[in-house]
Amino acid sequence: MTGQPALATDRLLLRPFTLADAPEVQRIAGDYDIASRTLDIPYPYLDGVAETWIATLGPGFGQGGVQIVYAVTRRGDPGLVGAVGFVGIDHSHGRAELGFWIAKSCWGKGYATEAARAVIEYGFSVLGLHRVYATHFSRNPASGRVMAKCGMAHEAHLREHARKWGGSLRTSRSGGEFSAAIGGSGARPPRRSGSAGSIEPAGSTFELPPYGKYSELPPRPEGRGFLLHGQHLHHRDVM
Repeated sequence: MTGQPALATDRLLLRPFTLADAPEVQRIAGDYDIASRTLDIPYPYLDGVAETWIATLGPGFGQGGVQIVYAVTRRGDPGLVGAVGFVGIDHSHGRAELGFWIAKSCWGKGYATEAARAVIEYGFSVLGLHRVYATHFSRNPASGRVMAKCGMAHEAHLREHARKWGGSLRTSRSGGEFSAAIGGSGARPPRRSGSAGSIEPAGSTFELPPYGKYSELPPRPEGRGFLLHGQHLHHRDVM
């Protein structure tokens, strides 16, 4: 498998993380409002955690392609906006879990939707995925709206499906099949010759179409309970 390519949308450039991103990862992901809305981000975010996490990303992509994670940046601005990608890629079943987080200072600008749709586009068009799914907490309905804007459909509420900070979480899952709405005109990133799962060489950049503005987040919900919602996306929706 060759190197991880960059993905370009109308406003964003998605590129591989480097160790130079570690201070910004710690600063952004270490915000309580980010950590509390995600399953695996710790709080407090201690020194060295970002470096350890980034060091796992290259091997995860290169050794069997079990994950592909991107640093989200604005075109023309190298500063980190967030992260997006697939984890737990299962090539035998053609499925992967979508995850993302965006800096609090960048909420309400549509970056999560734009970045997520770019990764989904790449997953179906180049990685050969059949199904993409994702989950979110009940206290974070904005992530559910991002999933819906990506064409995902709600699947289920999963009660006590996961644990965070010592407490059980009620969860839901959404998913769906690849929708023709993703990509607007139906344009697809160019494939390498060969199998549908081929990866473009490092240094290449896919240009992806523009997307609409994402609505503002609602006020932060009160209370300590979590409910993880899930959505899915399948490939056959575009056939």
